[in-house]
Amino acid sequence: MLTRRHIRVKVMQSFYAFTQSKNQNLGAEKKFIYKSMEDMYDLFLLNLDLLLQVRNKAQDFIEKSQKKFLPTAKDINPSLNFVDNKFLKQLEQSGQLEELIEDHKLNNWHQDDEYVAILWDLIKEDERFIAYLDQEATTYKEDKKIVTYLFKEIIAPNDKLYEYLEDKKLTWLDDLPLVNTAVLKLISKTKETQEQVRIPALFKNEEDEEFAIDLLEKCLLNQEYYSNLIQDKTPNWDKDRIADIDSILLKMALCEFLKFPSIPVKVSINEYLEIAKEYSTPKSSIFINGILDKLSKELKEKGELNKVGRGLM
Repeated sequence: MLTRRHIRVKVMQSFYAFTQSKNQNLGAEKKFIYKSMEDMYDLFLLNLDLLLQVRNKAQDFIEKSQKKFLPTAKDINPSLNFVDNKFLKQLEQSGQLEELIEDHKLNNWHQDDEYVAILWDLIKEDERFIAYLDQEATTYKEDKKIVTYLFKEIIAPNDKLYEYLEDKKLTWLDDLPLVNTAVLKLISKTKETQEQVRIPALFKNEEDEEFAIDLLEKCLLNQEYYSNLIQDKTPNWDKDRIADIDSILLKMALCEFLKFPSIPVKVSINEYLEIAKEYSTPKSSIFINGILDKLSKELKEKGELNKVGRGLM
């Protein structure tokens, strides 16, 4: 689930917390970043489970409506398009999500099911959702489309859900954009021909898992050296004038230049420019690009860029 960019963002956040903290315990920070990534995965699983719980709430609503003292024609013969949504059934029937929810002990939507009810109350009044229910039959494509719409337009932006997640775990607020994107990507990539929805693991492989810890450790252990390299290229800049996040991103890029032979210089530069656009000041990416361009050329001339493989310079 985590891409290399997600991992870099997590390292950036830990690097920042470490430099701001009086407790300079590298071992504790390494444990924190791993826990932070696991928490992010929990949020991903909870968002997927929330889709199923909303569907279950719709089923409960139908059953209660049929038991009314004076049920309407729609109560007696309700649309089952959402209850029988093909994508949601596919997600449920694979069993993988249920197993992961149990393994991670994520019973949030059973303990705090009022948030599921809040979302269902909004969904059942939505005009597009009502139009979906009114269709005589729906295709797999239409079923995926309505799930995507409900998640993007009603579930993800809901203020009460946002406040709930903030209360449960403060780090989840920073994770929400990445997690929401991952949920939508999973829906988009899943095909009708698949026997089950393939829920990605937290890390794509062991190398990515090691990359997170290695990058953080090598950044922190060598940050004084990286600071000196940056200072040489910004002689007219007081250290306090360089934004904290910019400084951290520059050090992380330098770390990849010098300590990660298999990562191309251009990849490192592009990744940190994109992160700067999202997490730092409007002009940060231009500043960072200029400094990294100068440093990469200088390090190459000195023979300090020990990159392996073709096209990695």
